[in-house]
Amino acid sequence: MEVQLRPTPILDYDRPSVQALVAKRGWRDLPYGIRIGAVYDFVRNEIGFGYNTSDELAASQVLADGYGQCNTKTSLLMALLRAVDVPCRFHGATIDKRLQKGVVDGILYRLAPRDILHSWAEVRFEDRWVDLEGVILDADYLSGLRNKVASDGAFLGYGAGTENIDDPPVAWTGTDTAIQKTGVNRDLGTYEDPDDFYRKHGTNLTGVRNLMFRTVIRHVMNRKVAAIRSCRG
Repeated sequence: MEVQLRPTPILDYDRPSVQALVAKRGWRDLPYGIRIGAVYDFVRNEIGFGYNTSDELAASQVLADGYGQCNTKTSLLMALLRAVDVPCRFHGATIDKRLQKGVVDGILYRLAPRDILHSWAEVRFEDRWVDLEGVILDADYLSGLRNKVASDGAFLGYGAGTENIDDPPVAWTGTDTAIQKTGVNRDLGTYEDPDDFYRKHGTNLTGVRNLMFRTVIRHVMNRKVAAIRSCRG
């Protein structure tokens, strides 16, 4: 398990800001299962859903941003779990871009790649690997999404892909969590850390598309996310 606890350039939990957070929250003193839940709840709800500049951001930068999407929230979640001695690994996949429809529309949607790199953390709990994909969308955003767009049943779009938008399996109970799984169209397997994954598969955008995303598109998407969150009631 030692390799699944080590820091990496992306999982930089040895940075002072990350260590200070861990100490302030007292997570290391909690029983193992409760410790996982406390870290998971922090990343899910105190780090809001939103789009950072890059999939490869270090966890400390995601923490500083205060928001993230599937790949960046996965990095922060893994870093914090390893910081409190919880073994975890990285699971890579792709999702169909239809999952993002609504957060981005029109020409910007057409410019997006059909298959988008996606990921989630797997945590070691009770001698098995448990998926923590449900960390991506914060509770306020989900509430706004239900009030504004979809109230029940299967739903794909606006960053969600679930069989039941009214009650998706997003709470930590010791079993798999999920919020984008029905959008997954290709499984790329498990890796010890995100660094290994991005070295093999690269990131979602390069060149001009990456520049457009960093400077224009993600800001449009984050404004749409904020508008939906404001409808939480």
